Amino acid sequence: MRFDYDVIVVGAGHAGCEAAAAAARLGSETLLITMDMNKIAQMSCNPAVGGIAKGQIVREIDALGGQMGIVTDKTALQFRMLNRSKGPAMWSPRAQSDRQKFIQTWREVLENTDHLSIWQDSVKQLIFNKEGAISGVITNMEVTFRAKAVVLTCGTFMNGLMHIGRVQLKGGRVAEPASYGITEQLIEKGFTAGRMKTGTPVRIDGRSVHYDLMTVQEGENDFHKFSYLDSVHRTLQQRNCWITYTNETVHDILREGLPDSPLFNGQIKSIGPRYCPSIETKIVTFPDKTEHQLFLEPEGESSQELYLNGFSSSLPLDIQLRALQAIPAFKDIRIYRPGYAIEYDYFDPTQLTHTLETKAVRNLFFAGQINGTTGYEEAAGQGLIAGINAHLRCHSNKEFVLGRDEAYIGVLIDDLVTKGVDEPYRMFTSRAEYRILLRQDDADMRLTPKGHELGLADNTRFDLLAEKREHRDRLIRFAQEHSVKMNQVNPALEQAGYTPMKQGMKLIDLILRPQLDIRTIAEWIPALKEQLDMIPTRQEEIIEAAEICIKYEGYIEREKLIADKIARLENIRIKGKFDYSTIQQISIEARQKLAKIDPETIAQASRIPGISPSDINILLVLLGR
Repeated sequence: MRFDYDVIVVGAGHAGCEAAAAAARLGSETLLITMDMNKIAQMSCNPAVGGIAKGQIVREIDALGGQMGIVTDKTALQFRMLNRSKGPAMWSPRAQSDRQKFIQTWREVLENTDHLSIWQDSVKQLIFNKEGAISGVITNMEVTFRAKAVVLTCGTFMNGLMHIGRVQLKGGRVAEPASYGITEQLIEKGFTAGRMKTGTPVRIDGRSVHYDLMTVQEGENDFHKFSYLDSVHRTLQQRNCWITYTNETVHDILREGLPDSPLFNGQIKSIGPRYCPSIETKIVTFPDKTEHQLFLEPEGESSQELYLNGFSSSLPLDIQLRALQAIPAFKDIRIYRPGYAIEYDYFDPTQLTHTLETKAVRNLFFAGQINGTTGYEEAAGQGLIAGINAHLRCHSNKEFVLGRDEAYIGVLIDDLVTKGVDEPYRMFTSRAEYRILLRQDDADMRLTPKGHELGLADNTRFDLLAEKREHRDRLIRFAQEHSVKMNQVNPALEQAGYTPMKQGMKLIDLILRPQLDIRTIAEWIPALKEQLDMIPTRQEEIIEAAEICIKYEGYIEREKLIADKIARLENIRIKGKFDYSTIQQISIEARQKLAKIDPETIAQASRIPGISPSDINILLVLLGR
């Protein structure tokens, strides 16, 4: 048993698991401290991974050599690619997972990772050295662990307080204790903290549900998944989800409970997530709506427990039950536990650098909900970056940062440290300027070389990428060079109701037709079929990658040009070059915000809310640009 480590990770949620796995796999002696080893990577709310923009983050984690995508594929009960009706920049994978198997699989990963130890306990105090840098932690068992770097991923547990109507329970999740002491200690160190709120819906006994009164939502079983590894597949029995709706009777019952709602009676004063509102918030915000869509989703391969997506609530138990019983499919409902809200501490993320190290305390990193984010995926992405940088801090002077044009993870972290948060932050595709560059299909092209250089993405993953790129590029070159004659395809085009060719053309021009795809055309052109047959593995994935590159080349190149222009500003470093308080040519607001954030580059300064283009021009003039 050792008590000295390179890296200590506090908390074994999605951020903590990725942080600990990354640091250990890179070679740091790592300790993961968790309150309950049986709740590792617990999905506190919906047992689902991915979704709009979130799915892109998971694919980026996998491309870098993280674990979330692998664990999700192995435990998926249903997989869907969202936004298929839109362009590939918007496609977002999502999977419903088996809650218990997700925990079990993550635990297996961690317990079989070299250089990684686990300790079941709660941290009550941080230790600092004479220079003020972090040097270890003290647990509730009065055990002292020393470390060169510490990553805090405490989730909703810091001073956690749950609400069910007027009932208040201390804890980080139902039946799990809260964590105390760290917030107060960091505030004494000068950190700014606040309170946020989130919530979770009722859990339903599936044996009490009338499935015949709902609409079935089936999953998809094509080649799409989260992990780029060809050895990882979905193996669990796939289960359906179901759709139902609230009604005016439900809404009337919910309104009866509003006087006892912690959200509306003053009991909860903290900020909740705008984009995942409670059912009581929905009926208040949208009083004219007569119904709201609900998704009933499985919690496990063989479990009867069901999750009611869209019915998050902190109303009293009797109100929740009566409202649910007014939905025809739930007229005989039995539940395992009611919905509840939870308040918890977070720290203003502008107190961090892009490595997720705190500015005030060297070698101390924050990741996950402690930074004001919401969502497993956002947490895991932060955890991966924090774990990598904690390792680098111990063994080198290097740092690992992703740009806004490189990854959604880069957008996420830059938004946090540059803009801060005034509500729980979740990722959307709309937050990214370079969506066509940050597609879910090519995260491996963008990030696996970076992960391999770090040592996190192994040779197997790197070789798979090289093989994919080789076959993709060969297929694109063939399309550019191969000529198609009218008599080859016009009969098929006319039969299918498409406009025939008026003259011979290159194959790529035929592929560019929006109504056609490579596989369809291959049925008409034997030479193309031969090219496809030469792809030994992952044929569908590689064909899709080539087709996206062909059809969207113009958009991709245009976005690259824009990104390159912005990159020039990213290369103009200004940290430490100005005493902003003395620059009279810019507004007082700009001076205050620039001093607070202390941006690394001109580009980051331009993204700070309240900083105008004229402020940026003045800074450039002062730099002699």
